[in-house]
Amino acid sequence: MEINKWELTRDDDLFPQRLKDEPSVTIDTLYGLGSPEILSSPSVAIIGARRATPYGIAVAEMAGRIAGECGITVVSGGAMGCDFAASRAALEAGGTSIIVAGTGADRIYPSSSEMVFRKAVAQGGAIVSIEPWGTPPAPYVFPKRNVIISGLCTTLFVAEAGERSGTMSTADAAVEMGRTIYAVPGSIFSPGCQGTNRLILEGALPICSEVDLEQRLSMDFGVLRVIAEGASMQVGEIVSALVASPLRPDELAARMGQTTLTILRTLADYESRGIVEHLPDGTYSLTSGAYQEYRVGGPLLGGGDTHKDGE
Repeated sequence: MEINKWELTRDDDLFPQRLKDEPSVTIDTLYGLGSPEILSSPSVAIIGARRATPYGIAVAEMAGRIAGECGITVVSGGAMGCDFAASRAALEAGGTSIIVAGTGADRIYPSSSEMVFRKAVAQGGAIVSIEPWGTPPAPYVFPKRNVIISGLCTTLFVAEAGERSGTMSTADAAVEMGRTIYAVPGSIFSPGCQGTNRLILEGALPICSEVDLEQRLSMDFGVLRVIAEGASMQVGEIVSALVASPLRPDELAARMGQTTLTILRTLADYESRGIVEHLPDGTYSLTSGAYQEYRVGGPLLGGGDTHKDGE
């Protein structure tokens, strides 16, 4: 398979706008392999310790898998530990990944990550670097690389991190850029969790379960995974709630005694059936056709759905 090799300058249309908008990102050229278009896709950076615990690896794998199943591109450094686990899980779930290399984009480092580097390109993702072709690994490169990871994503997920680490330098850059930060809490006795626990203390969104993460991604990216099995709802309940005015999913959940995830899954189905529409302010409203059906008691709004809460 022939691999697409490219260089993007700030004048190129494909140079990511998210990087152009950041004063802290001063690079003029991106070097890459694969798809340059993927650099502007909705993305979540999933990062964590290189010498991760089994807990950290499991968290990164969970996050990568869910993002992949949701169709959200996973950005990582591709290094051993959490980064590798996240990108591998996303790719195995059929998703895409951007690897931000700390070397030239044509070099694989570390060699143990070769499978993820190659599969990322093969599945429509990319390997990208701010260093010229052939640049070997060097300590001064990685802090600059970490800023690019933060710049390419819209949301940063921290799986596991010590207080003083490359992971936390990436998180600090993301905070400065105003990115949404997710962090997974860990033991207060573990040095490897002090960084993530501090992020939560300072305002990062805590992710305490798989359902938490799916719900946050659903709210922030407007996407859902494949529907799981659980308890059902009737169409009329949602319609009755939305007749008066548009509502947010969490408001619907509170009114109806359901989880936000159940509401999101139900709304996704109704949107595909032309019953509701997602408005720019994050609320949902009945479509004009659904309002007409409601007035005359048409068949579209009379049946139940099969969406169930997967908790």
